[in-house]
Amino acid sequence: MGVEEHFYTCPYCWEQISSLLDLSAPEQRYVEDCEVCCRPIELAFSVEDGVLGDFSAQTLDA
Repeated sequence: MGVEEHFYTCPYCWEQISSLLDLSAPEQRYVEDCEVCCRPIELAFSVEDGVLGDFSAQTLDA
């Protein structure tokens, strides 16, 4: 288990973004700013047997 680069689409500006995901925990949820529009994105993902499972990138409700 380690770190994996994952690409996803920003839910605000629709640009493709790259993030490094730490696959050492079974579930994670945190906020990361978009590299393009700088708006906050809530990232959530799960890991099973060291493999990335579900992944979501959503806007934060104001």
